[in-house]
Amino acid sequence: MGARILLIQGHPDCHRPHLCHALAHAYVEGARDAGHEVDVVEPARMSFPLLTSPSEWWHGSPPPQLAAVQEAIQHADHLVFVYPLWMGDMPALMRGFLEHVTRPGVFMDDPHRPFGAGLLGGRSARLVVSMEMPAVVYRWGYGGYGVKMMRRQILGRAGIRPVRTTLIGRTHAMSAERVATWGDHMRRLGASAV
Repeated sequence: MGARILLIQGHPDCHRPHLCHALAHAYVEGARDAGHEVDVVEPARMSFPLLTSPSEWWHGSPPPQLAAVQEAIQHADHLVFVYPLWMGDMPALMRGFLEHVTRPGVFMDDPHRPFGAGLLGGRSARLVVSMEMPAVVYRWGYGGYGVKMMRRQILGRAGIRPVRTTLIGRTHAMSAERVATWGDHMRRLGASAV
């Protein structure tokens, strides 16, 4: 029996194709061809307000579309997040989306406790992050802080392990052949559900 995969395609521009769309499509194609069940969520195609206070996060309810995403996360075996690096971190739309879906009671029992129980143990995840700078510069020169935050503070605290990372650099200078090579790589990852 195949894995249940939820892929969150986090590029904020849904009006024209970008590398993130191609990477996500290739992953989904590989996963489905291998018999895995895949659902895709695109925050850019949703309408939701940004949270403006801690009280909203603690006590508010997400819009129905995002409540459905919370449920999909809880039913998934493996989560895949595909997004571009903007100003060292994920785009604001992706961050606003995560603030809604990671509310208490979904990702962790009590976020005030630094070692509180994560509620999503038994799941794995992959981050696929594209960027214009060389990936090695981001990882070692800048410490990969945006990706580390996602891995440790959001997914790790929820109990999701392992969280694997694919960093794709120099996207502005990428040839069609290189894009195809990355697509093949993503299909293999999808087929393996990792």
